[in-house]
Amino acid sequence: MENLWRIATGQDPNRQDYEGIEFWSNPERSGWLTKQGDYIKTWRRRWFVLKRGKLLWFKDQSAALTRGSVPRGVISVGDCLTVKGAEDVVNKAFAFEISSGNITMFFVADNEKEKEEWINSIGRSIVQHSRSVTDSEVLDYDQRP
Repeated sequence: MENLWRIATGQDPNRQDYEGIEFWSNPERSGWLTKQGDYIKTWRRRWFVLKRGKLLWFKDQSAALTRGSVPRGVISVGDCLTVKGAEDVVNKAFAFEISSGNITMFFVADNEKEKEEWINSIGRSIVQHSRSVTDSEVLDYDQRP
């Protein structure tokens, strides 16, 4: 029943969203976060993996360690504009948000240190994978004398 609901609401990620990303091996960052649902605004604890510009989440840690697993969701951080604290917005300690301009998602870390580490890791990934920095701009910069 839950799978039908996820398909009907568009929550099942497209395989192309994470194809070629070996999320089960050497992630840039991984750990537990509590995520607010996209449609039903309940809070659920999920295992998150940040790798190669993608933030993927799984029901539990063991699913993220299995090659054939399908993530419960994927965010392309290159499409995101900001990642920042959001305690005042959701009225929860250690909360932060990721925003793409028209969509904002909320997360809660277990403590302040983990919140800051997630914000920093996601922020670095946004800069590295941002659509606003084109390959030619990077090449031009690298080719300066």
